[in-house]
Formats: sequence, structure tokens, C-alpha cells
Amino acid sequence: MDVIERLGGPPSRTRSPTPQLVVVEARDDETRLAAYGELRRREFVDAQGLFSRSDADEWDEHPDTIVLTALSAAGSVLGGVRLHPEMAEIGWWRGSRLVTVGGGGVARGDVGAALVCAACAHALHAGALRFDAHVQLAHEPFFAALGWETIRPLEIAGPQHLLMRWGVSRLAEQAQATKAPLGGLIGSILAHDRWRGDDCVPIAGSDVVACVDAITPSMVERDPAWAGWCGILVSANDLAAMGASPLGALDAIGGRDAAHLSSVLSGVRSGSEAFGLPILGGHTQLGVPGMLSVSGFGRAAAPVPGGGGRAGDALWVCADLEGGWRPGYHALQWDSTSWRTREQLRPMLDLVARARPRAAKDASMAGIIGTIAMLAGASGCGAELELARIPRPAGAQIADWLTCFPGFAVVLAQRSGARAPSGGAAVSARCGCLSAQGGVRLRWPDGELSTAIGSPSITGLGPASKDTPAS
Repeated sequence: MDVIERLGGPPSRTRSPTPQLVVVEARDDETRLAAYGELRRREFVDAQGLFSRSDADEWDEHPDTIVLTALSAAGSVLGGVRLHPEMAEIGWWRGSRLVTVGGGGVARGDVGAALVCAACAHALHAGALRFDAHVQLAHEPFFAALGWETIRPLEIAGPQHLLMRWGVSRLAEQAQATKAPLGGLIGSILAHDRWRGDDCVPIAGSDVVACVDAITPSMVERDPAWAGWCGILVSANDLAAMGASPLGALDAIGGRDAAHLSSVLSGVRSGSEAFGLPILGGHTQLGVPGMLSVSGFGRAAAPVPGGGGRAGDALWVCADLEGGWRPGYHALQWDSTSWRTREQLRPMLDLVARARPRAAKDASMAGIIGTIAMLAGASGCGAELELARIPRPAGAQIADWLTCFPGFAVVLAQRSGARAPSGGAAVSARCGCLSAQGGVRLRWPDGELSTAIGSPSITGLGPASKDTPAS
């Protein structure tokens, strides 16, 4: 079994029989740490002469550094590696000090492969969006066989080194899992107009816009009141992203009995009051599995499309960072709304209407990065983002935050130089721009670029029409 592949990373290019060893985190095990330190001294000080007395550095003392050791069946230490944060707050990690010996019937290469794969798995668990290593030139083929990419040569004393990177595909996989089938499923049904791919659609001959959302049936079954709240929340956000003022909503609900439906409706009622989206009517069915669908209606004289951006436009992320993970949905749903009043929510929901950007989309199940990819793709563009500038809550790993469903987050494309959008509790930051090259790339504080999403159209719907100029 390729553990990295199962955890969402790229599979290694070679597969070999499982070696008779186990990789464990050393933590505070002084015996294993000492054995690992002795292997490092023999290799990097005695054998290679890279250091005069000791190869120890500040990362050995860093509280977030993780040390992994490979143990033989008899318990002896056959090697080790460490991984440490370059900037953990934005998911940038690095592996270093990989050292191995053979023994106990295990080849040295198998020890190294096991340690590298384990380090990649730990980096994913730590929330890494970038995982680098400074690799000696002679070891480039070994790392390449494990799925690592060579980025560029490095200026380091001693043997020539390369900057190599293990491809973290979490952002792309999240977006593709939720949005990639759309083109094949509904591409031929939707009109090729300026609203193609939007969550809302204007009703011809009027200033009314409409949207519809269905809540995951499992949520309706196990957390009915929260499902009801979310049904109104997502409709309110869809209308807000088009710059519309709310008119009302229709709901279609189903459940096993009246008690279950009453719980769903309690959430619908609370959400309706908080978001100012009155329930106009709907449909109710008993004796069926849990289900909920909400259609929202609003007014917008000049609706803001999701695909109206142009190359060079500034990208803004505006998000409510208060709150925390919804119980039972850790790293999946950020709840910043269930405790807010209508007076607190309304300024955020009016943000797009006040800003009048060229394009806007509220963050969906594709996450913030996936939503940026959808806006860029619908605009016939790509996106380049400065990861460190994206607003994020202090209580969440950035990898979780960028792939979760936030309570309120909207992405805007504005002319360069336009005023910063503002809306109540929402934090707004200019964090990149639309580009002529498709896909989404992340720019890191050291100037490096990495690809977050390579596809120019994650939905497969293609660009929206530009026949009508965007506002």
C-alpha cells in the first residue's frame, strides 16, 4: 500500500516490497534521539566533512520540529529524518538531515524511502501546502523516484545541492472532487452567457435573481437544525455575491417524521430571521430520508457576474474570521454566523453591492482557493496569489481553512487601484491578481511560485461570455 497516495499525495514512481522496519516519531525518546544524532555525526561530520564538530542547528531545538526514526525488527535505529516549519502559519515545511544505515536484513535505500514517505505523511498532517528539501545532487534520482520535483540548484557550501519539492495536491484535489464533474453533467444545459457557472442567475425581463442549494442528506439526518441554518446561509451568500438584496426563499424539506422536520425547520426559521430572507413557501414530505433544498430570491439592478474579471485585476478575499470549527465538522465547516445578529450579518452581505467589483463569488465547497479558481476560469484567466496575504483565523491550520466551507467568505476581482472592499466584521485583503496563464499559482515569501491548481477550468464549463461588458 502506498501510504502517501492514500493520504492524498502523489504516488511514488516505484513500488517495492515492504521492508522489515517501522518508522516512529522520536518525540522525547532520548535513546532514539541520541542514536539518530550519532548517525548524523558519523555521516555529516566524519564521513562527508560538512561540519567541523557537530551538525546540530537551531531546528533541533525548535518546539515544532518533528524527528522520525526508522527501527529494525530488533529495535535498533537504522536512520532518521526531521521536518520543521519554515513558516508553519502558511503551511511551508522542510525536511532535512536524512541519514540511513543498512542492517537487520534491510537495505539502506529501503530505510531512506520509508523515512521520506513517512516525512511526507507527517507534513500533510501538519497542514503543509509546500514541503521542500535541500538535496545533494547525487541523491536527486532517489528523491525523483519517490515523486519529488527538482526546482533549481542551490548555493550551499560543500557538495552541490538542489531545491526539491514534494507535490502537495490537497488544494487541487478538493476543488476537483467537488467541481470537476460539472462540465460533463450540466455543460450542455447551461447557456453560454455571462452568467455561465454562476450560483445565481438573473430572471430575464426583471431585476430578480434566483439561486438554489441542496444540503448534504447526511447533515440533514444527523444535525437537522444546523442543516436548516446552512440552507438559508448558503442562499443568502449566493445572493450577496451577486450584489443582490434579499427578497425571500422557498424550501423543500423531507424527513422520517414530524419531530425530525421540526428540528430542520427550527434552523430554517432562525436562519431566515438572521439573514433577512423570509420563507415565502415550499414543500414538505414525511416518511422519507432527510433532505433539504432552499431557493433564494433577491433584487439586483446590475448583478455582479462570477466571470467578469480580466487579466491584471486585483483579487481580494473578504472573510469573517471570528468563530470556530462547528462541532462535528472540524476542518470542514467554520461557523462564524450562528451566533451573529441580523445587524452584524447585513454589512457583510452588502459588501459586494457596495464594492461593485468586476467579478465576485462566495466561497463554496471547493474552498477559498477552489473558488478563486472558478472565478478565474469563468473569467478566462488564471490567478496568482500571495499566500501570506490571505486572511485566515488564528485557530485554524491554513490548509484546513483554504479547503473548508467558511461561514462568510467572498472573492472579488477589481480594477487595480479600486478602493478596498469593506463589510462589517469581514476582514478584506488584496492577495493577488488575475493572470493570462490559466490555473492558480501561489507566491511564497521567498519569491518561489508553486502550482496549487493546474487546470484552467476546474468546472469544465469554460469561460463565461464577455458579450456584455462587466460593470
